[in-house]
Amino acid sequence: MKKILWIIGILAVLVLVGFWGLRSYTKSASPEATAEINQNGVQVKVEYCQPYKKGRKIFGGLVPYGEVWRTGANEATLITLEQNVTVAGQPLDEGEYSLWTIPSEGNWIVIFNRETGQWGTSYDPTKDVLRVPVIARKRSAVAEQFYISFAPQSDGTDMLLTWDQTEAVVPIRVRKNE
Repeated sequence: MKKILWIIGILAVLVLVGFWGLRSYTKSASPEATAEINQNGVQVKVEYCQPYKKGRKIFGGLVPYGEVWRTGANEATLITLEQNVTVAGQPLDEGEYSLWTIPSEGNWIVIFNRETGQWGTSYDPTKDVLRVPVIARKRSAVAEQFYISFAPQSDGTDMLLTWDQTEAVVPIRVRKNE
């Protein structure tokens, strides 16, 4: 019996070491990042992982058009809103959401989903809270690494999802009349 427990213990340690090794490897290939803004009445925090282009065709290639994308790498991207807002003109309550997108050659769909903490390929559309179309524009400069940033506006901010030569613009505004 002692021998069996010893073997189980060794296997458990090996599994944990393997898990942490794999996690470290994926995080080195697509490091964790945080984008935050607290300005013009809007406080937003986005936690995500940043994949690299590495010579690949990104949109319409690695990230297929018309399919749900985790909007980063590794775990699902997490967005926290500290107040009620509108996103592309549609109301969204304060809270924590996973952030997904459906890229296309023109406009994108941005999805806020109430399920959080899942691996980035585990998407459940029945838990969507909001889906909104946003403009995606071509950039002349190539962004080698995916990143999220904010461009402050007088009544909120634009969240920018940038990778390769594409930038999706997600307007986030303070919700009025509450």
